[in-house]
Amino acid sequence: MNFQELITQRQSVRKYQNKPVEREKLDKLIESVRIAPSASNSQPWKLIVVDEPELKDKVANATFSKLVAFNKFTLQSPVLAVLVIEKPRLITQIGGSVKNREFPLIDIGIAAEHFCLQATELGLGTCMMGWFNEKKIKQLLNIPKKKRIGLVISLGYAPEDYKLRQKTRKPVEEMCSFNSY
Repeated sequence: MNFQELITQRQSVRKYQNKPVEREKLDKLIESVRIAPSASNSQPWKLIVVDEPELKDKVANATFSKLVAFNKFTLQSPVLAVLVIEKPRLITQIGGSVKNREFPLIDIGIAAEHFCLQATELGLGTCMMGWFNEKKIKQLLNIPKKKRIGLVISLGYAPEDYKLRQKTRKPVEEMCSFNSY
C-alpha cells in the first residue's frame, strides 16, 4: 500500500474481533516505535505492550468509568499499548526549557503515529486514548509514581464489516497557508 492509501485507511477503531494479535506483528509494531525520531534522539518513551488477557482487561477497565463510558470498547481489544513518558536527554531538556516546548510530548505523538500506521499496514486497527485513570494503570503495570503515561492505544483486528469512515477534516484553506498566517 502506498503512503496516501495508508494514511487514508488509518482510523480510530472502536470495535474488535476476538482474535489475538500475532507475536510477529507485535514485534514489527515495537520496532516501528523504536525507530521513531525524537528531539536530540532522546527517545523519551517506554512502550508497555499489555497482551495478557486478565491484565489487559484490568487496564481496559481503567480507561472508562460509569460517568465516562466512551472507551468501553477497550475490553474487546486483545492488546493495549501504553506509552510512558521518559526523561529526555539533558540537551533536550535545556532546549525545551529555553524554547518553552514539551519535546517529549511531541516525540511520543510521533512514536504513537508510527505504531498506528504500522498497525494499519499490518491489517490491524488502533485507537489512541488520552482519557484513562493514570494512577490505576500505573499501579497495574508497576510504573514508577513519578512517571507519566502519555497515551494508551488499543490494538486488534477490526470486524470484517468494519467500514472505513469518510474523514471529516477542515478544508485546506482553513488549515494551511503559504508564507503567512
